[in-house]
Amino acid sequence: MCLFYFSGDVEPGTCFWVCHTPTRLHATPPPRTPLLWSFHCSRDSSSTTSTWKPHKSPMLTRNCLLLFLWILVNEDLVFSSRAPSSSLGRSRAGREHARSSVGPVRNGAARFQRVKRGWVWNQFFVLEEYMGSDPQYVGKLHTDLDRGDSSVKYTLSGDGAGSIFTIDQTTGDIHALRSLDREEKPYYTLRAQAVDIITNIPLEPESEFVIKVQDINDNEPKFLDGPYTASVPEMSPVGTYVTQVTATDADDPTYGNSARVVYSILHGQPYFSVDPKTGVIKTALPNMDREVKEKYQVLIQAKDMGGQLGGLAGTTIVNISLSDVNDNPPRFSKSFFHVRVPESSAVGSAVGRIKAHDLDIGRNAEVEYTIVPGDGGAMFDITTNEHNQEGIIILKRPLDYEGKKIYTFKVEAANAHLDPRFQSFGAFKDTATVKINVLDVDEPPVFNKPSYVMDVYEDTPAGTIIGAVTAQDLDASSSPVRYSIDWKSDLDSNFDIDPVEGTISTNELLDRENIAQHNISIVATKLNSPVLTSRVAVTVHVLDINEFPPELASSYETFVCENAKVGQVCSPLHFLVIKKFWYNIFSFLCRHPK
Repeated sequence: MCLFYFSGDVEPGTCFWVCHTPTRLHATPPPRTPLLWSFHCSRDSSSTTSTWKPHKSPMLTRNCLLLFLWILVNEDLVFSSRAPSSSLGRSRAGREHARSSVGPVRNGAARFQRVKRGWVWNQFFVLEEYMGSDPQYVGKLHTDLDRGDSSVKYTLSGDGAGSIFTIDQTTGDIHALRSLDREEKPYYTLRAQAVDIITNIPLEPESEFVIKVQDINDNEPKFLDGPYTASVPEMSPVGTYVTQVTATDADDPTYGNSARVVYSILHGQPYFSVDPKTGVIKTALPNMDREVKEKYQVLIQAKDMGGQLGGLAGTTIVNISLSDVNDNPPRFSKSFFHVRVPESSAVGSAVGRIKAHDLDIGRNAEVEYTIVPGDGGAMFDITTNEHNQEGIIILKRPLDYEGKKIYTFKVEAANAHLDPRFQSFGAFKDTATVKINVLDVDEPPVFNKPSYVMDVYEDTPAGTIIGAVTAQDLDASSSPVRYSIDWKSDLDSNFDIDPVEGTISTNELLDRENIAQHNISIVATKLNSPVLTSRVAVTVHVLDINEFPPELASSYETFVCENAKVGQVCSPLHFLVIKKFWYNIFSFLCRHPK
């Protein structure tokens, strides 16, 4: 930027500029100067623009406009007259020190010398990863005091001075001695000094400047967190968020497109998409079904240079799995189940298993079974095995093959947890028919009474039938039954039993005074299966008979008065009755003779 100002105490058409550099310069007019016209010139690589603001006075308008137009036309000539050279062209100016000083001249005569400017240089750049055989030229340091007669010596100090950067003491040319990496150090701060080559007296104050390492695209994008793992519910609509991947590029993000990363999918279409700027991965197909395909492997590429040809690229893998939703009802593999159950099955035992299969997993595959009210509701129940989701049929009451041989009922299987989004697909339940056949079990004979009681008089002759027991084979085979007395219950063999009819008889006379009650055990055995037996208890009571007449305890002699009255006691008589070791005493009364 150049700022021109015109004062009323100068000749019309005279123009003063106070500074210039190859790019942008700025100066301001002295205080209280009557500014008539101001021109703002901005010089860059593509265009030159100007603005002006007129003073209230119209003087000098024509001359100043002509001068301004001349400057625009001859811009390159004007600004290149004192521009320092650089390997990278003009950029920002370095520091300049405008001053007036008194100093000696070459002929030894002292006079005032007006110095318009001091240090002149650009901001310097050095290309990273330079592989040339010669040292890389960085730029030139120059002071206006240097007239090209080798009277000025340039020195360099600061970051890398001497080891990385070197300066020609005469010309001020700076070179880089070795290849630099911007990712290790992006810039170097150095200090320049111009001294008289003879007296070594500084001609300029020491000035600081920067050499910036210019980036090249030498780093590919990297996914620091890869590989990635993500999950998305199945049946999700298009555009559902899955995850986000991020790649970083070590190149300079402020220079060019070396660090501008663009994402794309190399493998994984058409199921998923990735936002080229953000790396957000979303679903690209509707109704992806986990039961069809559960896992996907997506290959994501991050390419710098905005994805253009020649950019460097890095890749990462994203493993995406579809999480389950309850979009499938339970289904029986068949509509009819046939179960055989022995009639001897214990109450509470599992007598059968059926299963409805659900393609879902986890809680979405949990099934509840119920018996539809009907034939089997009173005899059977059904529960769910939590481990494999089977329906377990439980026996509630004893089975009797001879009573009922077949039970038929329906079982309903339904999901325990429903998703309302998918209820429009239909009822999330299924029904199957269960037929249970009761199997006949070869059972022992069954007595028609749980126990028997029989009475017999003690004087009953041996061989007399005192009663009978009856047992039947309830099985379909209806085997004949044979009877016997358990010898352990009748050690004296007081009784006998007919093996076919089951009649019980005495083997000898029974004595009530010896044993008043006999307890025997009768065994019933199936003829065609002798190992199947049953027992019943028989109690035999021995009844008493009057087998001992009474006897006088002693001889008696008594007297009766002749005038004794009827009913008058004459004398007591004692009779001894031997029965159970007790005595009966009888009293006799006198009776009137008839």
